Amino acid sequence: MIKRLIAGVTGIVIMMLAVAIGLDQWISLRTQPYIYDEVQTLPHRQVGVVLGTSKYYRTGVINQYYLYRIQGAINAYNSGKVKYLLLSGDNAQQSYNEPSTMRRDLIAAGIPASDIVLDYAGFRTLDSIVRTRKVFDTNDFIIITQRFHCERALFIALHMGIQAQCFAVPSPKNMLSVRGREIFARLGALTDLYLLKREPRFLGPLIPIPAIHNIPDDAQGYPAVTPEQLLALQQQLEAEKKAAIAKAAADKAAADKAAADEAARVKAAQEANEAAQAEAAEPEPAPEPVKPAGRNPFQQ
Repeated sequence: MIKRLIAGVTGIVIMMLAVAIGLDQWISLRTQPYIYDEVQTLPHRQVGVVLGTSKYYRTGVINQYYLYRIQGAINAYNSGKVKYLLLSGDNAQQSYNEPSTMRRDLIAAGIPASDIVLDYAGFRTLDSIVRTRKVFDTNDFIIITQRFHCERALFIALHMGIQAQCFAVPSPKNMLSVRGREIFARLGALTDLYLLKREPRFLGPLIPIPAIHNIPDDAQGYPAVTPEQLLALQQQLEAEKKAAIAKAAADKAAADKAAADEAARVKAAQEANEAAQAEAAEPEPAPEPVKPAGRNPFQQ
């Protein structure tokens, strides 16, 4: 009995791994035509979106993934393949600000500050891709990141009807564990897209590119949106959601009442019509026969 149970559990685990690997490979094959490894073959687009990551590991060692993305952004800009660089990353804490960190390093490398746009709400890959379309009004752009990340980002873009290509920058050699985690990240992306149908945590007003972005070189690395504003926005979104639910419930109740009233009216009209038809079909009573006048024996 125990052997059968172990064999059954092992079979289920093997099947789940096979499905996960199959989905992983499907995403890779689906996005292959939109990935470019050489900057010379990269198509010209107005905007290049640099997906953020931390500059340093917790141990204080510099993150090679970050360095390769920054160098890829510099190469794409200097070669004229993109005119603007949209830096999309996380700035959930004042001490951790991916877009501002990338901006400082790009300016130090000679990229004009006027050609750099910051997206402070790129908390996830899905947020970065969808916000590029819905907030920054850009539907055809170059994504700049490692190949494995390119594939997931492009899959999200294709699912959302967004045109995008990806410049696949090099990856560090010791990336086996990162690639393993990517399989689960892709399963999460599939869940977000097909089951949960998630949208970005924050959208906001439309900020088309190009636009005037006057950011001084000595600007502090503080969040563009303060934690208080984020909280207020979240509360506003929740209130709007509750109001929409309440309105939908009220509309449904009104529609149900109108339908019930209409059904009652139709039923009453039908009953009245049936009663009128029954009355018209009922035969009139026959008149009583007239008795002939008899002779009165007492009359002479």
